[in-house]
Formats: sequence, C-alpha cells, structure tokens
Amino acid sequence: MPLTGSCMCGSTGYAADSEPLVTALCHCADCQKWTGGPCTSNVVVPRDSFSITKGSPKHCDVTGKSGKNNRHFFCPECGSSLYTEVEIMADKTIIKAGTLDNGETGLRGHVDVEFYVKDRVGFVPAIEGAKQEATM
Repeated sequence: MPLTGSCMCGSTGYAADSEPLVTALCHCADCQKWTGGPCTSNVVVPRDSFSITKGSPKHCDVTGKSGKNNRHFFCPECGSSLYTEVEIMADKTIIKAGTLDNGETGLRGHVDVEFYVKDRVGFVPAIEGAKQEATM
C-alpha cells in the first residue's frame, strides 16, 4: 500500500510507492530539538519511491554525529517536520510518522529499532521487541 502524508496545514504533501523498509524511533538530541519531543517516530522508505505531491518544503542542514549531512525538511507555512535525508543513508528517505495519513502514524503497531538509545529521556521506556542501538 502506498504511503501518503502531509503537514499540519495541508500545504505540503508527499507520497511513497513503497512499503516501509524499517520503522524506527530516534532518540538523538537533533531529533529532540527538531520536534520538541523526546524522540521521533519514523518510517524509512527507498528514496526513489518518495516524492513531493504538493507544495515545496524548506530544509535545514545539520552535521550529524557521523560528520555527514542530515537534511531536515519541513513545511514553510506551518513548520511541520516532514522527512529527513541523511548522507549516511543516501538511498533512503526517513518520513516522520506523525505526518502520515490513513492511520499509519501508529507504525502499524510495530517498531523495528530504536536509535540513539543512549540519548533516551528517562520517562520513555524501551519498546519491547525493538532492537536497541546506542547510535545509528
């Protein structure tokens, strides 16, 4: 089933013609700052399956812990965090699950992996059954 999603105001939309390759939570400090929350929930898809269907997102480049570029895309109207392209995963797009349509925000009830668990805030427990990675 193709994935679709949009920002809060609806001016930016996207689609992915792929099933999720991985579902993940990321607890890194950058994701915490970017969302204002304790972590991000994510769906990873092949980059060539992902497209913008409406609007033109803006982006912010940040150097990740790897020394490589992390490009965070967001709606220029409402500021919703939409997706990320990280240089260390050049063939993948990381969709912020909170922006997905059709009930997909819940990651189909399954998280494959949690990244940067070393930065996890104390009140967020580990997801049972998810692989726990200190970094990415």
